[in-house]
Amino acid sequence: MERISWDQYFMAQSHLLALRSTCTRLTVGATIVRDKRIIAGGYNGSITGGEHCIDEGCLVIDNHCVRTIHAEMNAILQCAKFGVPTDHADIYVTHFPCLQCCKAIIQAGIKTVYYAQDYKNHPYAIELFEKAGVKIEQVEVKEVMIEEKREEKTQFIHDLLLQLKKLSFDEENLMKWEQEAKKLFFEK
Repeated sequence: MERISWDQYFMAQSHLLALRSTCTRLTVGATIVRDKRIIAGGYNGSITGGEHCIDEGCLVIDNHCVRTIHAEMNAILQCAKFGVPTDHADIYVTHFPCLQCCKAIIQAGIKTVYYAQDYKNHPYAIELFEKAGVKIEQVEVKEVMIEEKREEKTQFIHDLLLQLKKLSFDEENLMKWEQEAKKLFFEK
């Protein structure tokens, strides 16, 4: 099995964090890394103990939900709360940072922003990153799955297809299912 790259690993962490998001408009995750070690993570959601968009709906003012704190800010604030320096760190974000997060990233001393998806990439944010010497790089996301009991599932499908074959099941459908099973379980 081939190991994933560091960029893929940290981006996968950000995607995992995004699964905790309580925003109904966009789920975002961010991971702050220094010396190939994760120092903080965040996702977009409400303040601790606050009402969540998934429960109460978004509170939109001037086309922005003011109920949420962005993933990048949550990660940076986590570092501040626990006294972890962010100077010369990298940040991995599922989406290109907004203008406000861009400014916070610069002020936090973060030197590289890796992002998976373009999202309203503000020209002024790009300009500020360039002026501050912050490198921005899009990371191609490769699907990574954590699958439990893969061997048992594979064997079950194999046995099921064999039983259907013994029962003289419709040959055309059986061939389609076998091909699909090969794609899902056996081909890389």
